[in-house]
Amino acid sequence: MLNLNSTIELDFKKFFRWWARELSFLVPEKIKQLVSEKRGIILVRPDNHHLEMTYVLNGKVEPIATLERNEPDMAEVKALLARDERFAKADVVIRLTRQDAIQKELTLPLAAKENLAQVVSYELDRYTPFKPEQVYFAVKPLADAHEPGQINVMLVLTPREVLEALYDDVSALGLSPKIADYEDAANDLEQDYDFYNLLPEQFREKTSKNAALVHGALISAVFVLLIAAIALPVWFEYRAVNALSEQLKGIEKEARKIDASQSEIDALVEESRRLVDVKSSAPSVVVMLNALSALIKDDTWLTYAQYSDGHLQIQGESPSASALIAVLEASPLFDNVRFVSPVTQDKISGLERFQITVDVTKAGGINGGV
Repeated sequence: MLNLNSTIELDFKKFFRWWARELSFLVPEKIKQLVSEKRGIILVRPDNHHLEMTYVLNGKVEPIATLERNEPDMAEVKALLARDERFAKADVVIRLTRQDAIQKELTLPLAAKENLAQVVSYELDRYTPFKPEQVYFAVKPLADAHEPGQINVMLVLTPREVLEALYDDVSALGLSPKIADYEDAANDLEQDYDFYNLLPEQFREKTSKNAALVHGALISAVFVLLIAAIALPVWFEYRAVNALSEQLKGIEKEARKIDASQSEIDALVEESRRLVDVKSSAPSVVVMLNALSALIKDDTWLTYAQYSDGHLQIQGESPSASALIAVLEASPLFDNVRFVSPVTQDKISGLERFQITVDVTKAGGINGGV
């Protein structure tokens, strides 16, 4: 059953180690070979009075030799190892059998996780029949315990004389062991981290500082290249967007000028159209005068004429003022002909005085047809 009360712990070191291992796939194999001092693993496994030696590379296992733990066999295998350059670059691992080591699982308080080795050392004689000074041991955390506040760990130990004898034999072969583990709880050497090691500090292979610096520089270079691969496209896109923005600003400025010019042109066109409409809304004064001259007979004359806003007002004398109404209405140039004041008769001339208003239309065209 899922324990919802369990605490989620984030192991950032393990995460970054995993990330570095995944990033190493980006590095070409030839470059790895140039910067790596180690290639492959030499497994040394004791079997009673014999040593079984195998070479492991990329999952392939190649037997090297099975030798007795005596000087003649040691010297022969040492010469064999010296002739092959692969073995000079390989890591050496001592893998103990059930005859040489013990494995046990323990349940400890969660508070002991910060200093497992020291806690187990204090209680070693309670968990095993040995005292700390009699054995070499290693502790590795396992999956979380079922009970909250506890932790499961794996304890692996071997008598000191057993491991020291094996260390002497491996050293006599001209090899420097890096790790000692137990075959029933073998380390995953492909990961090269998160493993336990039964070898005490004084027996472990001294790593070269130059190699560590080269590996550190390589990892740093990979990180720099990764950051560059992510950041450079963004930077180029940013610069391209800025360049396009500047171009867009220039285009917008030109567009605003064009819009202003277009507005001025539209205003001028509209004004011209309005003037044309005004001009074409009524015939010209000359046309109106010509029309009046053609319509009015010689016995009628005008004393006054005024044209304004499409209306023409005329005054004058005629033998028959009412006849003028019909004459003017017959013209397509005039409409709505009417008297604006009563018709009177001049006592001296005997003619009728009139004042007529007409609406001037454009039905008569330019020439004001009569």
